[in-house]
Amino acid sequence: MAESGQNPLTARHALSVVVPLRDEEANVEPLLAEIEAALSGEDAVEYILVDDGSRDGTLSALRGARDRYPRLRILRHVSACGQSRAVHSGVLWAKGRMIAILDGDGQNDPADIPALLALYRKIEEDGEPIGMVAGDRRRRHDSALRRFSSRVANGANRCLLRHEARDIGCGLKVLSRATFLCLPYFDHMHRFMPPLVQREGLVVHYLPVNHRPRLRGQSNYGLWGRLAVGIVDLFGVRWLLKRGKAPEILVE
Repeated sequence: MAESGQNPLTARHALSVVVPLRDEEANVEPLLAEIEAALSGEDAVEYILVDDGSRDGTLSALRGARDRYPRLRILRHVSACGQSRAVHSGVLWAKGRMIAILDGDGQNDPADIPALLALYRKIEEDGEPIGMVAGDRRRRHDSALRRFSSRVANGANRCLLRHEARDIGCGLKVLSRATFLCLPYFDHMHRFMPPLVQREGLVVHYLPVNHRPRLRGQSNYGLWGRLAVGIVDLFGVRWLLKRGKAPEILVE
């Protein structure tokens, strides 16, 4: 639910930045400072940070930052519902036509958002049916085991779901709110957004983005548990894609 006493925001926002957080107390202030610096040129923008049932001081850190960041809106899940649900809640409450999504662990670089947003706007102006611009982490700052598992997962994704994403797991994405809300919701759907967007007959573009080592906190998602769930989800998404044909739409 939304925190009471927040700044009222108009519906004229061009961009809503949605960040899911769980037990990321130490990352709240640095992340907000970086988002603010990256988007200083955007007049109509809001930051929606979603506390997904954190057990540490994440909510207190968010409340403490509200006066310094008037663009901040805070949502809170009373209990943890997962990253996809946190993103979905943020988009539902968003007032912006455009949505920028990034992870809350500090490994995505907010400085990359303007480039993704500019590419989306250019493609849209050119009349292409753009659905999303997604980040592509070319140089990963993760453990060797995590990088290896990511390569395996990306290869399996491309093979079974027939898309071109080299890095389907990158959390940094820009798309319209309307497009996101067209996508079928299920737990872990944030890991399959490129093929889900393509299923709607829209185009996904990829842009190389920065990836940084985690400096504060620790991952809330176990590698082996995530891998096991990912395999089940992969075949579920493959079934879903086969139940819907992407239309080729011509605007007359």
